[in-house]
Amino acid sequence: YNNQNKGNELIKIANECKKRRFKLYIANNIKLALKVKADGIYIPAFNKTKRFSNHENKSLTIIGSAHNQKEIKQKLLQNCNTIFLSPIFNVKKRKNYLNIHKFNALARSNNVNFVALGGISKDNIAKLKILHIKGFGGISFFKKKTGLFTGRLFKR
Repeated sequence: YNNQNKGNELIKIANECKKRRFKLYIANNIKLALKVKADGIYIPAFNKTKRFSNHENKSLTIIGSAHNQKEIKQKLLQNCNTIFLSPIFNVKKRKNYLNIHKFNALARSNNVNFVALGGISKDNIAKLKILHIKGFGGISFFKKKTGLFTGRLFKR
């Protein structure tokens, strides 16, 4: 978030993303997102400003993250199209987690696309099928050798 020399490095990353047809989202900086022709901007849960609510460039998608109803409302005021809602399952770095019932209650009571994050493992991934989500993410889940891409979890 605070890297002063991020411009040049980001241009290289943006070019590589375009080559590989990956989506690129820039955190908290509309001007930088426009400069590198990113697909959108990402607004973290800690960002409470409304400066994204009057966003006029329709080519940029706005995504955000939230942990509760108050933060979801803030992201809706910031015109987020998609919200990462976390943590759904128990994770070491947080005391509380949503669980599938609270997650679904939040997702169904707000008219926005949700992506589930937090604590996703091979033991609980099947529970994602009953969630009201557009997707899920999990850094540690995808890094493990027994992850999704090994073919061990989603055999058809």
